[in-house]
Amino acid sequence: MLGRVNHIALAVPDLAAAVESYRATLGATVTEPQALPEHGVTVVFVLLPNTKVELLEPLGQQSPIAAFLAKNPDGGMHHICYEVDDILAARDSLVASGARILGDGHPKIGAHGKPVLFLHPKGFFGTLIELEQV
Repeated sequence: MLGRVNHIALAVPDLAAAVESYRATLGATVTEPQALPEHGVTVVFVLLPNTKVELLEPLGQQSPIAAFLAKNPDGGMHHICYEVDDILAARDSLVASGARILGDGHPKIGAHGKPVLFLHPKGFFGTLIELEQV
């Protein structure tokens, strides 16, 4: 079911500072910020040869990232995203095996313009999992 790692997401309290650190200190190529109101975040991607790192900043106080940063004020790893060929088939298989899908169970469009779902971290050893259809 799982394909390659699409990205690892880090919640950050200051997106501009994080971008500057990745560019200036690590010499990374970073995309322009993209607001995703339906997910309550602003994102950028650090482009790497084998995957991406997604930097997330809350877009308003109702953002799930705001709640994460309230518990982790310096930021930290938020989730890992795996690619799947068919997100609906993956969802159905996961539900049948007892996994808990977050939200209403229907995919939303993610930062790459593709359908995504999130899996509850309690079912995956404390790690929030995102699935993205490729």
